[in-house]
Amino acid sequence: MARFYSIEIDSNLFGEICLTRRWGRIGTRGQSAAHQFSREDEAIRLFLDLTRRKLRRGYRPRACPPR
Repeated sequence: MARFYSIEIDSNLFGEICLTRRWGRIGTRGQSAAHQFSREDEAIRLFLDLTRRKLRRGYRPRACPPR
């Protein structure tokens, strides 16, 4: 099954650090979840943990297209 998973760290309108995850089958809208943090290092820790898990499950990194 062709599927995607993306993770990004950004700040929201209130200045909190936000880690956003998106996943689903390629060609569909998929699902998303957002996690808010007061400190950036907590978001980075979760980002790295999720990345390690997904790499073990067979996901491979892909470069972002230019904007």
